[in-house]
Amino acid sequence: MATTRQAHTVWEGNLIEGKGVVTFDSSGIGDYAVSWPSRAEKANGKTSPEELIAAAHSSCFSMALSNGLTTAGNAPTRLNTQAEVTFQPGTGITGIHLTVQGEVPGLDEAGFVKAAEDAKANCPVSQALTGTTITLTASLV
Repeated sequence: MATTRQAHTVWEGNLIEGKGVVTFDSSGIGDYAVSWPSRAEKANGKTSPEELIAAAHSSCFSMALSNGLTTAGNAPTRLNTQAEVTFQPGTGITGIHLTVQGEVPGLDEAGFVKAAEDAKANCPVSQALTGTTITLTASLV
């Protein structure tokens, strides 16, 4: 069964001096301030589209990796995934780097890296972002 999730943004003003609020409608987890300076310079307590993409990508990748490992007979104890989305004003998103550290009983480093590469290629968010270079660092702890 397909699911649809919703969020909306209310923006006031021009790009440089304006500001907005992103609301997570489906989950109801809250409202988050956004602005051009928080996107192109320092976050200063506000979020950005790139941070939201990083959150989506790190969680989707973790789910895909957990599923792949479990299906192969090596259920993970813990996965810690960080996604770094790089934004260049005037150019756009120039790359995404995933870093994952895993605790996976009975699996060697090579097997973990292979499973992580597969999850990177096949998680739905990675697939939605195919126009962007996605790199990966994977290791066991």
